[in-house]
Amino acid sequence: MKNNYSRKSNKPTSTGGKRIGKSLPSKVSGTKTKSTSEKKATGQREKFSKSDVKKTYSKPRTNRNIPKKASATGEIRLNRFIANAGVCSRREADTFITAGLVTINGVPVTELGTKVKPTDEVRFDGRRLTAEKKVYLLLNKPKDFVTTTDDPHADKIVMDLVKDACPERIYPVGRLDRNTTGLLLFTNDGDLSKRLTYPSHRMKKIYQVSLDKPVAINHLQQIADGFELEDGPIHADAVSYINQEVKNEIGIEIHSGRNRIVRRIFEHFGYHIRKLDRVYFAGLTKKNLPRGKYRFLTDKEIQYLKML
Repeated sequence: MKNNYSRKSNKPTSTGGKRIGKSLPSKVSGTKTKSTSEKKATGQREKFSKSDVKKTYSKPRTNRNIPKKASATGEIRLNRFIANAGVCSRREADTFITAGLVTINGVPVTELGTKVKPTDEVRFDGRRLTAEKKVYLLLNKPKDFVTTTDDPHADKIVMDLVKDACPERIYPVGRLDRNTTGLLLFTNDGDLSKRLTYPSHRMKKIYQVSLDKPVAINHLQQIADGFELEDGPIHADAVSYINQEVKNEIGIEIHSGRNRIVRRIFEHFGYHIRKLDRVYFAGLTKKNLPRGKYRFLTDKEIQYLKML
């Protein structure tokens, strides 16, 4: 994407309001004049995208989202073991545990928070459970499919497209609305799914947007700078024309996972989206993946996602 419009720096100056282009030199008395090298460094910094600026000026991230170290004995919580076996979610597992449907080594367990060792025999409703193999699958979602695991009111759901892919119980990571096409990841790895969808992890997503009319340059700049929607402030990490000759084709990079956020951004400025396609998600692309088809991730891709 060319002529990328990124959010302006919030660095205060003494010369008044914001302006597009180079900043005027500071005239505050008593301050030192910047050297040529300092000016050059500042100029280079202003060319960086918003994500780069944030690395310099944003509040340092805490370690609260760092995954906990595995137990030395290999113990894990019972509800997690049940979820890993593909029976249900952790929350649903808690319900089954308190109902007395789960046994460990033949003994019924009803206490939440119970941990199990790799050598324990866990049974649910009389059936022995074993941890499922982790599966990671990437779909190029077509239009008119609803992102859900089950919806009796929907004619077509994304699970119809991957139902024969593997015997394991997989589910979509995040969602794309019915009319949005593009990359959608499926897995049975609950920890990875949570990490990829948690807002503070700021997973990079890029969309190609086709609109009903050319987009004004000042609107691109406002989208990059940020503005208010009904549910709070929003900005793009980067946004630009895909082709300078066709100004109703836009590329937008964003990390927000709010509902219909890309559509609402452009609707705010009076544009109607004709096509919306997610072409990049957390390092994954649509290369060699036709619409409506899926593929399994490579070991290299899986390792990359787990390092994010």
